[in-house]
Amino acid sequence: MKDNAIGKIFYALMCVLFIASSAPVFAEGGQPNEVVQTLVDNLGKTMDARRDELSKNREALLKAIDDIVLPHFDIDYASILVLGQNARTASPEQRARFAKAMYNSITHRYAEGLLKYTEGRVKVLPFQGELNDKRSLVRTQVVLDDGKTVPVDYAFRKTAQGDWKAYDVIIEGISYVTNYRNQVDAEIKKSGLDALTQRLETQGAAALDKMEKEDKK
Repeated sequence: MKDNAIGKIFYALMCVLFIASSAPVFAEGGQPNEVVQTLVDNLGKTMDARRDELSKNREALLKAIDDIVLPHFDIDYASILVLGQNARTASPEQRARFAKAMYNSITHRYAEGLLKYTEGRVKVLPFQGELNDKRSLVRTQVVLDDGKTVPVDYAFRKTAQGDWKAYDVIIEGISYVTNYRNQVDAEIKKSGLDALTQRLETQGAAALDKMEKEDKK
């Protein structure tokens, strides 16, 4: 995967899902495209109101991400997909610990990218095809700092409770889940799931950096 691709993925994901409002748009029955558009519309206003505050208080930034992203991103399901075949041999406790460790390590690594967001960065494209009652794909274009546009797709699934939640991000045809699954599988084969999880918990972003460097060798 090209340099900084994971950073763009998470930046794009955060741009769409991060808002300061607590309005329960998923609970109100909005379809995925409508949900993403609502979040995009609110994001510019949110960052205008809180950019200074969040730029000076990293803990507040991380807490805001946790409060807003976690309810709308299916981290447990995403982590099972990332684990791939390894999820079958992992205990529920191991899977839950890995999911939390990976989410926190990614969040700490890319949280500051949100501070650069300005209105108009994300364009939600019209929905194509028929809406599946269990899965859906929201297509967007993200404008980067140099003015170039990057296609970013968000995979959603409907939970047993009837909420639509994002579980994967595909940027320029490359899946967040697939990319991390390859790296995680190599790490687990080398040192085991518990050791990998512990590294993510204690080293955070540094562990992700090492995984990416090893993957490029």
